[in-house]
Amino acid sequence: MDTMIINQQDKVNYNRDVQQVILKVVKTIAKLGSIPKNTELSILLVDNSYIKDLNYVYRNVNSATDVLSFAMNELTEGEPAFTFTNEVNVLGDIVISLEKAVEQSKEYGHSFERELGFLVAHGLLHLLGYDHENEAEEKVMRELEKKILQAAKLER
Repeated sequence: MDTMIINQQDKVNYNRDVQQVILKVVKTIAKLGSIPKNTELSILLVDNSYIKDLNYVYRNVNSATDVLSFAMNELTEGEPAFTFTNEVNVLGDIVISLEKAVEQSKEYGHSFERELGFLVAHGLLHLLGYDHENEAEEKVMRELEKKILQAAKLER
């Protein structure tokens, strides 16, 4: 899976280690989920202010969040279905607040790398159609996140 990572923030040091955590989780999910190689994904790394603005615009929630996912293949009412052939399958965009990831890693008592890995997994699972709107969905999603983090060696 081709993954484009864009660092749009300067609050948290973005380096090769951060990039490797992101790519390791993406590759793990691609392997576990048998995602075709012609799939593309973009990940935007931002700060709390930036993600707060997006959260307000797209979800009408006026606070910073940790991760937002914008699926390219998600159909809305009245939108015609689009079938991919051999063309590139663009999953969508994941926006992650690195600032929030640092805060939450301290709050939850685990490494920044583990928290970042969790946010990448969570965001990508949303792009793949998983959700946590009810207990049953949340249970499935949490089990998949745990499996992904174990496979990527990013456990607590």
